[in-house]
Amino acid sequence: MQNKAIIRALRFLSMGPARVGEAGLPGRLLLDAGDRGSISLDTETLDEMCGRELVEVRASQIERTEIGAGLLKRVLTGKEAFQAQHRELGERLIERDAVWEKVTVNDTESPLALLARRRDRDGRKFLSAREFMAGERLRSDYTRGQLMPRMGANWQATVSSGPRGGNDNGIAELTDAALAARQRVNCALEAVGPELSGVLVDICCFLKGLETVESERGWPVRSAKIVLKSALGALARHYEPAGGERQRPHAILHWGAENYRPTLV
Repeated sequence: MQNKAIIRALRFLSMGPARVGEAGLPGRLLLDAGDRGSISLDTETLDEMCGRELVEVRASQIERTEIGAGLLKRVLTGKEAFQAQHRELGERLIERDAVWEKVTVNDTESPLALLARRRDRDGRKFLSAREFMAGERLRSDYTRGQLMPRMGANWQATVSSGPRGGNDNGIAELTDAALAARQRVNCALEAVGPELSGVLVDICCFLKGLETVESERGWPVRSAKIVLKSALGALARHYEPAGGERQRPHAILHWGAENYRPTLV
């Protein structure tokens, strides 16, 4: 199992270095490559990779070594190469604070992506593009929000020993980005409401299957996708309110009794 995690991390680092941070679960780290996405990794796996000189960690940056590249190449010529051909990697454009970011996702791991491919009897897609992108946006923010303000104990000295100067706010900026992502998630779930937010987190963020959600919640068969569609519709309205801005109710300017007529000046 650990070998699979090593190959997964080496493949992720094949496109370039990443920043090391602590994930939301104890004993796990997050490798954040910005626009290229992020993956989680347990500390034991990272220790083994460093011991085998497969990766090199400097300050808060991790990158693959030539030894790691050689191992990945040998593995991909065998069974892993066949498996890699059956992964479906897709790119999403996610809007954050009026800035569009491109992220890479594995559609075979996303129940939402599988549901988005389904069509009804008339050939229409079950989820609209707006609903699907709302779920992907929530998932992206949730992933970013797993970063913690504190670095892991095993790597704290390494991270804090990075160069000071123009880039000494790198960790602070990373933490601020995680905090902002959490705030966006909280606002989105609050807007959707407690009745629908749970299914969004289960399927979009925890990547639980529809059948699993139905079993855990005691719901009837094939009901989860209906609830999810309603939740995604509410989520999409939060991200993109009709008319561009939320409509505010008109304030009451004057109370008048029956037969009241205003005085015209």
